Amino acid sequence: MTITIRLEEEKDYRTVEEITRDAFWNLYTPGAEEHYLAHTLRKHPDFIPELTFVIELDGKIIGSIFYSKAKIVDADGNEYPVISFGPVSIAPEYHRQGYGRKLIEHSIAEAKRLGYQAIVIGGFPYHYHTYGFIGTKKYNISMPDGKFYTGIMALPLKDGALEQLSGHVFFSEGMYPDPTGLEAYDQTFPEKEKKVLPCQAKFEAAASEIDKNEY
Repeated sequence: MTITIRLEEEKDYRTVEEITRDAFWNLYTPGAEEHYLAHTLRKHPDFIPELTFVIELDGKIIGSIFYSKAKIVDADGNEYPVISFGPVSIAPEYHRQGYGRKLIEHSIAEAKRLGYQAIVIGGFPYHYHTYGFIGTKKYNISMPDGKFYTGIMALPLKDGALEQLSGHVFFSEGMYPDPTGLEAYDQTFPEKEKKVLPCQAKFEAAASEIDKNEY
């Protein structure tokens, strides 16, 4: 069994989008939009191709990770560049086998090697604390609404990279594609049933959870 992690190439695009669709289908909403996000993000100026990887098992793509630019804006309007990742996808039949961890750890190491300052992401804390991510409240970095959420986390890639900062984090507009194109795009894939599932309500609750931790 050979595991390879390499940069995504154009020939991988459709396979990556198919895996992404399968991985997220009915997870956060009925259906999925993450494959559409992957499709549109590549064309956005904030897309970071040198950090967008696929993972292969014996030459077969089983997952991918996308990176994009983000920024922290302080009270004086000064902007500080950071990066973010997502979507991260592993084909459902390979879930919980460590492939996602390998992909994330590889990309973090590469981001550090390339000189990026910090990564800020949104997700379930229990997924990401093991990589060293911690609530952005620790650094007094809120979402644009001024609130600190448990699901918004940061990982400095250099010592002290976030210590002197405070402000709001803004993810790339590329992470919020125009939804009007989703339905037509999704119709280019095999039909799948959209379902309302308990995990979707769990995600909604987690996404709005306020960080009450003391750091």
